[in-house]
Amino acid sequence: MNSARDRQPEAGGLSVRGTALVVEQDSDDLRAYSSVLRRLGFEVRTCTNYHDALRSLEEAAPDFVFVNEGGPEFEARDLVQRALAHDRHTPVVVLAKTVNMACYLEAMQLGAVDYVEKPLTAAKIEYLVTTHVPLARIARARGASI
Repeated sequence: MNSARDRQPEAGGLSVRGTALVVEQDSDDLRAYSSVLRRLGFEVRTCTNYHDALRSLEEAAPDFVFVNEGGPEFEARDLVQRALAHDRHTPVVVLAKTVNMACYLEAMQLGAVDYVEKPLTAAKIEYLVTTHVPLARIARARGASI
């Protein structure tokens, strides 16, 4: 039986790829990333803080997550852990204003699929989505880890 996250109904000519959660404090980046994800066929939920994002995760698990690391203390840690606790196959991409090796290592150890420096271009977002979402779906279908 297919779950709602496996179905891909048509929406305005684009294949709906599921839901994406974007957690970003910078309103310009939030709008830009959300716009690209919508154009790629995602239903996008946005949050400007981790508290709202955690609540959003409790309501429904997304198929893809972009989360700002929150600085050198890696404030996004709990969000990454919770997103992956709901579904270990969810592609979580951590966004950084500047690369911080300690945050990078921790994010990857927690299970993030990527850690990228901002700002992201539309092409980079499309690359991340088209690379990680299909791999997650295959792993989910096989019951394997990616």
